[in-house]
Amino acid sequence: MFASLSRATGSQLLGVLGRFRRELWAMAVFSAVINLLMLSPTLYMLQVFDRVLISRSELTLYTLTGFVLFFFVVQAFSEWMRSRLIISTGLRLDAELGDPVFHAVFTERLRNAGGSPVQAFADLNVIRRWLTSQGVFAFFDLPWSPIYLGVMFMLHPLLGVLTIVFMVLLAAFAWWTTVATRELSDVAEEEERELNTFVHTKLRNAEVIEAHGMVPNLQNRWWRHQVDVLATEARALELEERFSVSSKELRTLMQSLALGAGALLAIEGELSFGAMIAASLLMGRATSPIDQIVGGWKSFSNVRKSFQRIEALLAADTSSGTVDPGAVPGIAVSLRDVVATAPGRSEPILNGITADFPAGQVYAVLGNSGAGKSTLGKVLMGIWSNLQGDVMLNGEPIAGFDRDRLGPLLGYLPQDIELFSGTVAENLARMGEPDTEAVIDAANLTGTHDLILRMPKGYDSQIGEGGAYLSGGQRQRVALARAFYGSPRLIVLDEPNANLDEVGEDALCRAVLAMKERGATVFLITHRPGVVRVADQILVMSAGRIDLYGDRASVKAALKARSQPAPAAVESDSDNTPVELAPPAASAGLA
Repeated sequence: MFASLSRATGSQLLGVLGRFRRELWAMAVFSAVINLLMLSPTLYMLQVFDRVLISRSELTLYTLTGFVLFFFVVQAFSEWMRSRLIISTGLRLDAELGDPVFHAVFTERLRNAGGSPVQAFADLNVIRRWLTSQGVFAFFDLPWSPIYLGVMFMLHPLLGVLTIVFMVLLAAFAWWTTVATRELSDVAEEEERELNTFVHTKLRNAEVIEAHGMVPNLQNRWWRHQVDVLATEARALELEERFSVSSKELRTLMQSLALGAGALLAIEGELSFGAMIAASLLMGRATSPIDQIVGGWKSFSNVRKSFQRIEALLAADTSSGTVDPGAVPGIAVSLRDVVATAPGRSEPILNGITADFPAGQVYAVLGNSGAGKSTLGKVLMGIWSNLQGDVMLNGEPIAGFDRDRLGPLLGYLPQDIELFSGTVAENLARMGEPDTEAVIDAANLTGTHDLILRMPKGYDSQIGEGGAYLSGGQRQRVALARAFYGSPRLIVLDEPNANLDEVGEDALCRAVLAMKERGATVFLITHRPGVVRVADQILVMSAGRIDLYGDRASVKAALKARSQPAPAAVESDSDNTPVELAPPAASAGLA
């Protein structure tokens, strides 16, 4: 069964399925018992019609009835055990695949922001539900159809030939149904997924939609999509219903023909009346697995597609590294011929960047919009997938690191801040178990401690999905403290002072200098001059390249030598004024 399901799959899923050999063998044994005992009603009927009614022996009837009752009990027990086993196997399979699928979905989402992160989990649910449904039993019962076919030949060769004809017709009908409905069903599913993605992405910006009065426009767009989806689904359902009705009529016709053939043989004296009725029942048992597969073919096809999608997802997940960064005192970064591209864009965002960044320094990254500054920050964090060249941390390729071990050594503040539903402390602790001292240390570093204590429940205050209960400045401060949690060794801050007032900006400067004192390497991507004064080195980017790189005085002198004005951030901070660290605030327990 699983071999047919995973015909197009590779080693990862087959490796997981291989762990369930004992369960599959046990289900096969129970299926064998069930199918063998399915013959008991037929044999009972034969004996009653052909022996008991003729001999009028009550003892024979009682004995046969006792045996058949015993067989029914054994069969019921076997079916109950098989059902429990298939349910537990489905749940275990879900548990086995849950972690790798979650990791692969996360990696795919990182690589392809436009993809649907819920599709793989929906596929996993489809597989589990099918494995715990009655439809899966048809694949265990199918190997026993030849046994029933052999019994039909024993009753009469004509009945055996007729059974073969019916089985071939049902199999051909299943194949025809699949070929005829596949394309239209795939189109309908794809259009439905696109519509769901459209609704999901648009409703995430509900405030902007409401503020600009865009609801009617988006509703009209949605309805046009919806009409197309409904029309395609209607055509697909109409075609499927047509085949379903035809299949039902075909099965009814087969049962009638089987009974008619048995009656003809009985009239001619080649078959007893008991064998005639038994042949009708056996015909149903022989074709029942194929009949179930035909009836549930759409579900089976969906399961097969889900298997293929999950296998493709797992095969594409090559993000796990093995290098352990260890307890490094500092992280030096080297870039070698780095080219960063994006799907749908002909020109690279970063074009052949080569540079060395010694550990323990503060680097300000400047440049016009579209120069590639934010992309450079993502490259330094190892989260840009469309990349050529080498990004090295302490001489090791960043792709080779174990991300679970490297993560605590990195701190990242993206331009688009993303917080998570939970408490302030949980968000600062990166959604792990909060370390009280580390949480408060990060909050004190960024000047966020007093702000948090003014919240209703302090560090235990809920911030809502995406930090909905916080202002823009509060979200920036909390995300900044998260970036500094645990004293990371490499920190990238993208527009860290975009939503900060003067007090918050001073706290940011003090935090950056404090992290430098602890040996961290810090990159500040900014347009504003307030934080440039703490930088040791400045990068000026232009058109995806590093235009200038050096200390502030050298960069300003180089720009003047070209008869170009210095960027505002450099010009406004020409005095190299140092920033003094404020005394650390007293630690306090999580409120």
